[in-house]
Amino acid sequence: MGKKSFKGFLKRKGIEISVKRYLIDAMSYMALGLFASLLIGTIFETVADKTGFAWLLTAASYAKQAAGPAMAVAIGAALNAPPLVLFSLCAVGVGSNDLGGPLGTLLAVIVAAELGKAVYKETKVDILVTPCVTILSGILISTLIGPGISYVMNKFGELIVKTTELQPFFMGILVSVLVGIALTLPISSAAICYTFGLVGLAGGAATAGCCAQMIGFAVMSFRENRWAGLVAQGLGTSMLQMGNIVRKPVIWLPPTIASAITGPIATCVFKLKIADSMAIASGMGTCGLVGPIGLIAADGFGSAWDWIGLILVCIVLPAALTLAISELFRKLNIIKYGDLKLEL
Repeated sequence: MGKKSFKGFLKRKGIEISVKRYLIDAMSYMALGLFASLLIGTIFETVADKTGFAWLLTAASYAKQAAGPAMAVAIGAALNAPPLVLFSLCAVGVGSNDLGGPLGTLLAVIVAAELGKAVYKETKVDILVTPCVTILSGILISTLIGPGISYVMNKFGELIVKTTELQPFFMGILVSVLVGIALTLPISSAAICYTFGLVGLAGGAATAGCCAQMIGFAVMSFRENRWAGLVAQGLGTSMLQMGNIVRKPVIWLPPTIASAITGPIATCVFKLKIADSMAIASGMGTCGLVGPIGLIAADGFGSAWDWIGLILVCIVLPAALTLAISELFRKLNIIKYGDLKLEL
């Protein structure tokens, strides 16, 4: 098969080999799969613990068990997998999540989905060939690389968590700023936090950074975007500002500076932690209030001091700090009216 014919084959099969497709689109969809299974299940579990509504525990258990298949189908959808490939990915998701965790699942499902797409409708026994190729290739990749990837990612995540406990001030700044930036970029901060298992104080710092970006952009752009922008960014995503950031990067400074301040406040002053079972919440911020829910679900949370810290770190300080810095920038003519305008 010549180079031209091979490119034509890939195009015909909808196989696009690119960083955007595999690391941005696929990871973002994987996060949606996690939201619809593991995350919502954990929220059900938290509500059940607080209310005593036992039936929710049953729903939580089933939802959390679906994490592997949900991630796999979500990734397959991002890659535009045809129905037979998409359904076959359920089995890949079960095995890859068990063997390699979220990153192992991402890699195994990408390979399985693309190979499944390559053989789809290429034979007269497609009903057998496509599921066999998709499932076996995915499980083979999971078996070969999954345990190693899982071990490395877990150890790296543990290192971040432990380092944050030992150096809460400096790591509070670093984790808060980096995860906050990831939240606003067109990648999935939630999937990243889940992959590394950012819980405890590290999760608290990550949450602070994400809240600073979302609440910060919502408040500092209020004069341009009014209430629709406040809700879209404050409860939705600060990613909406990426187009404006590309045009004028300086607008990213106020919420990022705010995250550098709220991160160590979360770790050193209020010692806010994300529950061990809700690492994904570390990268959510105020999106659907998932970040605060992750803090509330942590063992020992519940004192008046805890609630004060949550409200200050997640809402009040991000709003006040970002607004103060952005207003200074406006007075210095660094940021101008319209720089933060969204088409809502």
